[in-house]
Amino acid sequence: TLRVLAHTEKESSNFHQRFFLCKPIMNSCLRMFNFKPSLSPQASEGVTFIGPDTHAIQAMGDKIESKLLAKNAKVNTIPGFDGVVKDADEAVRIAREIGYPVMIKASAGGGGKGMRIAWDDEETREGFRFSSQEAASSFGDDRLLIEKFIDNPRHIEIQVLADKHDNALWLNERECSIQRRNQKVVEEAPSTFLDPDTRRAMGEQAVALAKAVKYSSAGTVEFLVDSKKNFYFLEMNTRLQVEHPITECITGLDLVQEMIRVAKGYPLRHKQADIPINGWAVECRVYAEDPYKSFGLPSIGRLSQYQEPLHVSNVRVDSGIQEGSDISIYYDPMISKLITYGSDRAEALQRMEEALDNYVIRGVTHNIALLREVIIHPRFVQGNISTKFLPDVYPDGFKGHKLTDLEKRELLAIATSLYVSCLVSQQVEVDGMKLNVTNEWNLASPLSSVTIDGTHRTIQCLSRDAAGNISIQFLGTVVSEGQEICVIEAMKMQNSLIAAKSGKVKAVHCKAGETVGEGDLLVELE
Repeated sequence: TLRVLAHTEKESSNFHQRFFLCKPIMNSCLRMFNFKPSLSPQASEGVTFIGPDTHAIQAMGDKIESKLLAKNAKVNTIPGFDGVVKDADEAVRIAREIGYPVMIKASAGGGGKGMRIAWDDEETREGFRFSSQEAASSFGDDRLLIEKFIDNPRHIEIQVLADKHDNALWLNERECSIQRRNQKVVEEAPSTFLDPDTRRAMGEQAVALAKAVKYSSAGTVEFLVDSKKNFYFLEMNTRLQVEHPITECITGLDLVQEMIRVAKGYPLRHKQADIPINGWAVECRVYAEDPYKSFGLPSIGRLSQYQEPLHVSNVRVDSGIQEGSDISIYYDPMISKLITYGSDRAEALQRMEEALDNYVIRGVTHNIALLREVIIHPRFVQGNISTKFLPDVYPDGFKGHKLTDLEKRELLAIATSLYVSCLVSQQVEVDGMKLNVTNEWNLASPLSSVTIDGTHRTIQCLSRDAAGNISIQFLGTVVSEGQEICVIEAMKMQNSLIAAKSGKVKAVHCKAGETVGEGDLLVELE
């Protein structure tokens, strides 16, 4: 029996972290015993479950049933086929009726697993194959549905909170449009896009859906929003979400504490008019991933050095690891949720940039370089974003930070000063320009603060060998051509590997079902 307890209000703020750590174990146990949530935990064990009842979990956990319930609750829904798609031929027929492009989705899915976009018949057949395989592997349920794909939407979700006395609130929105493979990477609250009327309309529909399933506890209703601010129900997550801290920042509510109070049977303490939007909050999902490969393929290894940027003001880090922890292939490669808060968006983003520069992670490849580039990119800063932001901004893949001429000079000046380990201010001449570098280098520390002509930078010294060579982190920085060669499953996601050029298969160095690592030779072409 797994029991997760928060003994006092003081401890309740850490409750979500303990639950996050237990969740993979809980899910494994439920699958092992083929658990079906038909009886409440109270009925069998005398334990109060901190969360919604089983009816709400079942209803909202099935995308087909949840869409029908949303329609009945007068919630805007995406046009599509509401039944179960039987096979690839039926998928093609339905897709043609809806009109391309379409989204193929696992009925029991979540986290981007079992989702594929199809623009024609061939992609529909391929999408049906991969989505059904991912759905069966991830959820033990290969049922699929098909919806109209809304091109270039924003992903905006509404946080709801409801009690057992028919009271429900919407706690404003979170924008989660920065995604890769339908999985969120950067979130913020509130959204730069919503006006008060749209926010209220989305909030009222989210509450209507929560009441329709007699929801109690914290939950999230997710929407896709088009360029004209039309919004459509996507799904409801019947749990505390990864990005909930940014809602806590702008509302002042402790959602975990509220969940515990609701589970105990207390009515909500707040009215809708009491819910504010104070300031701005941003969350970056820090992953053990290689951002230079498809914007982030999992990286495994041991954290040989780990230091969170908690010395930066208004920074919160929710993590489930520590120095020496192993990042394995068996669980999601998320290292932490990095949250910053400011009086406005510019301040929150500036603090996030500083926090990322001060985050020390060694032993695994991580995605901090990508996160940093996203939050400083002009399009993001302007709020001109959609779920296609990453492929639009980096059509050839993420290549790292591109240094300006001034940044190149700064880097050369920093590297020169570090190389000679200068302990006082000095001028460094680069391409005829003199730069004043001020810092007292501490080579025993992974972080160094340096000022160059009044500009503050934080660098990380990654390595230094006996010859004096230094590596530093600065500003985060066919068979037939196109034919599928093999399919790799990583974190329950099916990834198709295609040949980069025409050729003939010389040898295959792997077998179906084997575990392979980064850099392993899988298929040779000649």
